[in-house]
Amino acid sequence: MPTFAAADRALSPKPTLPAHAAARDDGFAHDLLQAFAERPREISPKYFYDAEGSRLFDRICELPEYYPTRTERAILETHAGEIAEVVGPGAEIVEFGAGSCEKVRLLLQALQRPLRFRPIDISAAHLEHAAAALRRDYPGLDVQPLAADYTQRLLLPASEPGVRRVGFFPGSTLGNFAAPQALGFLRTAAHVLRGGGMLLGVDLVKEPHLLHAAYNDAQGVTAAFNLNLLARANRELNTRFDLDAFAHAAFYNAPLRRIEMHLVSRRRQTIELEGQRFEMEEGETLHTENSHKFTLDGLRALAEQAGWRCGPAWLDRRRWFCVQWLQSPG
Repeated sequence: MPTFAAADRALSPKPTLPAHAAARDDGFAHDLLQAFAERPREISPKYFYDAEGSRLFDRICELPEYYPTRTERAILETHAGEIAEVVGPGAEIVEFGAGSCEKVRLLLQALQRPLRFRPIDISAAHLEHAAAALRRDYPGLDVQPLAADYTQRLLLPASEPGVRRVGFFPGSTLGNFAAPQALGFLRTAAHVLRGGGMLLGVDLVKEPHLLHAAYNDAQGVTAAFNLNLLARANRELNTRFDLDAFAHAAFYNAPLRRIEMHLVSRRRQTIELEGQRFEMEEGETLHTENSHKFTLDGLRALAEQAGWRCGPAWLDRRRWFCVQWLQSPG
């Protein structure tokens, strides 16, 4: 998730959000207003995921250039038996950022008598649709979706005595966090999953040209996904963003080991948002997402700092992606 430099935050003017906007909105208006009021201009990628954004992301996962989804799926398929052995029988599975709940099917099919599945996602409509499909296909499984922002304080009902709670966090979503936020999430997850464990999927450092292609697909689906953030604002917040006045930009920042996604202003323009006006120069950007890439040593050091014990790791033959087992403190 993008973060701001402390010095920039201290010096930036604080936006004033009208009362009517605060009352009708779940934080999108506030955070978008803050993004335009501050320098650099950045907003959390969680706002990509309305119904349309979730649909576009599902399309991204099917693109030939976007290797993470099919690579992680192959790892889960190849090592399903070993993973099921580590998870153990009768587990309650909690998926953070569940989306369409497709990858978890590979896990559910391999597990021994899973007791319950709790998918958590910020997009309520998308989540309900996915949960309904799972109930239909797994009639003996207790599916209890939770529409929530899993990056915030998370409360789950207590499990039955003796039931092991196991997290599932695929897709290298951890890479969207800056290091302090990634550490905070892992610490929160260790508390929520205390006594259990977590399967964590992360994208590994690789050749920059492979990363560039994955976020700049030939069909322009990733560009549409990025621009949908502004389209969502037009739909929900009555803004008047001209989508033609912005361009999608994604590039690999090698020193920081991350892909950065931006919306670039094609011209000088005035942004009107909640009764306030902001000038945006030609070439200026709104930073919409980071996708950090990991080394195995770096990932394990981060997990151990958060209180986890690192267990087996499963990789594809090219070592492009990793599914890491983390054991929660007791």
